[in-house]
Amino acid sequence: MAGEVIGFVGVGRMGGPMAGRLIEAGHKLVVFDAQNSATTPLVDRGAQLGSSPQDVASRADIVLVSLPTPDIVKSVVLGEGGLIHGSRAKVVVDLSTTGPSTAAQVAGELAKKGIDWVDCPVSGGIAGATNGTLAVIVSGRKPVYERVEPILKTFGKLFFTGEKPGLAQSAKLANNLLAAAALVITSEGMAMAVKSGVDAKVMIDIINVSSGRNSASQDKFPKAVLTRTFDFGFETGLSYKDVRLCVDEAEAMGVPMVVGAAVRQMLAVTQAKFGPRSDFTSIAKVVEEWAGVEIKPANP
Repeated sequence: MAGEVIGFVGVGRMGGPMAGRLIEAGHKLVVFDAQNSATTPLVDRGAQLGSSPQDVASRADIVLVSLPTPDIVKSVVLGEGGLIHGSRAKVVVDLSTTGPSTAAQVAGELAKKGIDWVDCPVSGGIAGATNGTLAVIVSGRKPVYERVEPILKTFGKLFFTGEKPGLAQSAKLANNLLAAAALVITSEGMAMAVKSGVDAKVMIDIINVSSGRNSASQDKFPKAVLTRTFDFGFETGLSYKDVRLCVDEAEAMGVPMVVGAAVRQMLAVTQAKFGPRSDFTSIAKVVEEWAGVEIKPANP
């Protein structure tokens, strides 16, 4: 709705670029982040600074959140000084990846206060957030979706999954499991090929015109593994969180996750060895160490 004020809580690596796109689109914005340094660039561009999530929800009509873990989302939305205690906002849109159980719990608590919850996890990384090319996966009451649709289109292409809380979260977790699985299995295949004597660049080129091509071989390996930078832009800790959530939710539904459990274990090993802030392409370094080989071109 024209003239509505938008709140944005969590303006870090993903939230910051998305909030910036809202400012560019002419929206009035009130922002808050636990790290003051994250809000400064947005305030310099015209956003107002909120003093807490509650304050943001008392000054905005719709509040978006982009936060790293389910526990932080629950604290920011439902905790002391949280969005639920604001006096103005009647719609909260969650851009985080939290899983369907958290979505259902938070949606239920907000509903008691007459506040609508919209699940809206996004995929496409920092580049997608900056360029407005994210996959924006949405679930929520249809009238509310139609209200926030013009805002969300600022971030990329929308996919409406239905009205049940958590549907969009299930879709996002499934996607992130596949992305991590591709990285793990491509690391193993590449290590085998390189150790046998095939040049890493040639092997990636073969895969990418053959039936084995995937998101890791097409994007992550050329950009972050073959270059030895391991800086694709997604933290190991976040990938581990997403895959762990996916496996736990699937098993609770009676869906077997045999391969998913193995991917979760590989991420657990990577996190233990390189830390949660490492890039998730560090999975390849784990495989390299075990295989006794480096996945790099002979002539970089």
